[in-house]
Amino acid sequence: MTDFNALGLAEPLLRALTATGYTTPTPIQEQAIPHLLAGHDLLGIAQTGTGKTAAFALPILHKFLKSPKPYERRSTRALVLAPTRELAAQIAESFRTYSKQTGLRVALIFGGVPKGRQIQAVAQGVDVIVATPGRLLDLFAEKHVRLDKTEVLVLDEADHMLDLGFVIPIKRIARELPAQRQSLFFSATMPKEIAALADALLRDPVRVSVTPVATTAERIDQSVVFVAQSEKRAVLTRMLRQPDMGRTLVFARTKHGADRIVQHLTAAGVNANAIHGNKSQGQRERALADFKRGSVPVLIATDIAARGIDVDGVTHVINFDLPDVPESYVHRIGRTARAGATGRAISLCDDGERAQLRGIEKLIRARLPIAA
Repeated sequence: MTDFNALGLAEPLLRALTATGYTTPTPIQEQAIPHLLAGHDLLGIAQTGTGKTAAFALPILHKFLKSPKPYERRSTRALVLAPTRELAAQIAESFRTYSKQTGLRVALIFGGVPKGRQIQAVAQGVDVIVATPGRLLDLFAEKHVRLDKTEVLVLDEADHMLDLGFVIPIKRIARELPAQRQSLFFSATMPKEIAALADALLRDPVRVSVTPVATTAERIDQSVVFVAQSEKRAVLTRMLRQPDMGRTLVFARTKHGADRIVQHLTAAGVNANAIHGNKSQGQRERALADFKRGSVPVLIATDIAARGIDVDGVTHVINFDLPDVPESYVHRIGRTARAGATGRAISLCDDGERAQLRGIEKLIRARLPIAA
């Protein structure tokens, strides 16, 4: 299969894809879209950056274009659940991009902002709600949202939902949905709790798997720098001043640590910003927008906050602190080398992080070369 035309998608969707420059489906899109158009449930094992948003958004929009229904107050035909505000916003943006000029309605619901506009957005009924679980349950409890007309449920980044403690809220939401529905479930990893949740939500699903978590992209040049903890900020500053450094994502272990890195870089004349859970929603959105535009080329993030970051053109990922969970390393470095590009991933390792480094090397089945 060479292009989206062969998938049988509705003409308005094909025009939107052409306008955005997408002509060739990614592996998960090529594998998933035909099954979803046929109405099957789906279990997708896929990381961020594989094109999974389009893999579920396009069939949902196609279905609604081919079988329009009158809007019902406070109801939605599709519900997409995401673990973070940033990811929910990006998914909603994708739905809106693909559905331009179709008249389909997309609403975005997440916490950390006033409810009024979100209540208003769903009041007359919509085709798609993209939501984080907590705020959705709030609006449901207040009777601002109905779920009894939902035809499609999508659960994205289910393993991150588990990390954030959202499994019980998801089960509560699922109990309010019609038993007869199409359910789509995406996760980069499949721990026991997530496998059990998938079994409960899905009926005879098609299984699609791309980019196993234990393999790291061949296009990423990975290396490690051994450095004392007290010297890390100075080493990072020197790295970021190199002329070949482009859009760079730096990972810190804690929110406080991320802020301290930004303070150090700003004092050294390096334009940087931080994104983490202690920032307001407005601050997070501005930091992400500046990073996307390139006006602030360095973004310091914690693992939780970075889960919603899906930005093309990241040339470097720097692990200022090594993650305690080896799989997080794979998620982190996957933020670079997207859409056929190459990228670099550099890890700063102090003496106290040797065990984490060994865990990463065991997972990826390779020794990280030592950088100068």
